[in-house]
Amino acid sequence: MTTRESVSEHGLTVRAQHRYNPYHHLFDDAGFAGLLLDLGLRRAASIWRNHTAAAGAAPRDPYPRASMGFVLLDPTAGPWVPDARSVMAVITVGEDAHRFLPKAAAKAAGHRRLGRNYGEAVLTDPHLCGAGGFRYGHSAEIRGQIVGASSQSTDQDLFEAGRLASELVDALGRAQLAWEERTGAGDWFSADDVPDPAYREMVAFALEPAEGPGAGAR
Repeated sequence: MTTRESVSEHGLTVRAQHRYNPYHHLFDDAGFAGLLLDLGLRRAASIWRNHTAAAGAAPRDPYPRASMGFVLLDPTAGPWVPDARSVMAVITVGEDAHRFLPKAAAKAAGHRRLGRNYGEAVLTDPHLCGAGGFRYGHSAEIRGQIVGASSQSTDQDLFEAGRLASELVDALGRAQLAWEERTGAGDWFSADDVPDPAYREMVAFALEPAEGPGAGAR
């Protein structure tokens, strides 16, 4: 796990931690952590602005807290990957943020399982949530990037989760374009233009030379 921490211009502690970096052809771990931290600082500015705003000047009224927890799922993880291993990163803003992470995680996991905003199921199909599921809150998905956020009202959580997901996708797109311009044509998203070992493993049985007539026959 890689962790980066900073303090926003308004004194909010921002911590970005990632367990997986599925974009190591674009960033090393330090670079990916730096990107996540920058995105966290942007959310810190928004949270402070909307927490201190006058009534009517913030999305769905002023935010009740100057802290939030965000859970970002790995958009490259297959559906067979358990929820606990599907978490790519967490970002916390403010000293009180960590207690909201399980709620953010529940929203993100529910969205991943249901294929839609978890808040819709809470409101219309609670039989899909089950015992121990979180009772409130929307989740956001932007072009496959799922983010759960918690600590404000449901609509405010949705707003911040959506902004974080959108800004991450945009940043990855810019980095991808710059990488392609540097490396030129190729077949694989990798620095040395080779497939991930998982793809060779899928067809390893067919790549191995046969051991004589009828080898492997059933």
